[in-house]
Amino acid sequence: MKRFWKRGEAIADEGGHWRIELDGRPVRTPVRALLLLPGEPLAAAVAAEWDSAGETIDPRAMPLTGLANAALDHVAPRPGDFADGLARYANSDLLCYRADSPDKLIAAQADAWDPLLQWARRRFDVDFAVTHGVSPVEQPQATLDRLGQAVHAFDAFTLAGLSPLVTVGGSLIAALALHEGAVGVDDAWQSVSLDERWQLDQWGADDEAEKAMAAREADFRAGARFLELLPAA
Repeated sequence: MKRFWKRGEAIADEGGHWRIELDGRPVRTPVRALLLLPGEPLAAAVAAEWDSAGETIDPRAMPLTGLANAALDHVAPRPGDFADGLARYANSDLLCYRADSPDKLIAAQADAWDPLLQWARRRFDVDFAVTHGVSPVEQPQATLDRLGQAVHAFDAFTLAGLSPLVTVGGSLIAALALHEGAVGVDDAWQSVSLDERWQLDQWGADDEAEKAMAAREADFRAGARFLELLPAA
């Protein structure tokens, strides 16, 4: 799509929502719903994406708009199904699958991942089964139930923001810790990308691998920024 507007701005409506206007015309989602946002901080950031767009629109340069579209078009019509998809990561969480060698990687995983598991144990009163190697391990049903309840309590916009954190990082626990402020985005990304960075350090990286990792990091950070801009629950 070519840029056809001069100015993008966030406009408050009487219902407490914010819409994005391009030269006075409201922006709509891909399924033609009004792009209505829950709060001025997110609306201002989305408007800034439109305002700073180049002559040809690059969707990857507008990640907050993309997540807002997803919240309205894909999550809001079936939030329970979407929450189910994220909650399933509790049974295969990255943090519960540890290397059995070498010792340096084992230690690095423990340093990065044990504090997150400890936080989740305290926060949700649950326990986790941790395994070494690639054999699957089942988590206690009480753990799955409580983490599932936590995910199902979120609204569509929060679920949309959590989605890249969970799917890119492979860890529902790290995503919840980041959302609740128990860990910062830099430390969260370092934790969930630990294995990949280790492999790149050991075997070397090519341009394609580095670009792919940079793209995943950008998606992860966009999700964190999206959640940060949402109104406090």
